[in-house]
Amino acid sequence: MHKQRHGYLLGLGCNIDPFENFSSMVDLLLAHFERFDISRILHIPPVGMNSQHFFLNAVAFIETDMPQDKLKDICNAIEMRLGRDREDPDRKHKDRPADLDILCSLTVPDGLNTPAREVTDEYFLYPLIDELFKFLSDQPLNSQIQNGTKIQVGSLSFGESATTIHRN
Repeated sequence: MHKQRHGYLLGLGCNIDPFENFSSMVDLLLAHFERFDISRILHIPPVGMNSQHFFLNAVAFIETDMPQDKLKDICNAIEMRLGRDREDPDRKHKDRPADLDILCSLTVPDGLNTPAREVTDEYFLYPLIDELFKFLSDQPLNSQIQNGTKIQVGSLSFGESATTIHRN
């Protein structure tokens, strides 16, 4: 029986200096949270926008009792610190150095049977959500998924499979 954990599922992505900025996003999240669980990181073409810059995308579960609006403030501050213009009305359709979206609140293990399509309409995140839910429930991943992309944050490397990242 798993202990109940409450928190939020985040979509993480960037396509401007993606390796450097993804590393920075994780580092800045660790400044606010002791640990979080993250899917593998996929290097994929842009979806819903006209760009030649591929994205790095992942999904993370952050365990916290923090109100959603406070988490949104942290996500927005990280985006702005890395250079995203939150005031640009067309920002959703432009290249971005950081994109952190709250996909849903989540209780583990109860919410792990939620289909990915009920979490978001961003279909490119579905295999990452499925992988992270399997990881959080200690179940093997039964489906094939694109190879993950390795990222470095100092001496820490991750991104090739789902894992838990700790601050220290």
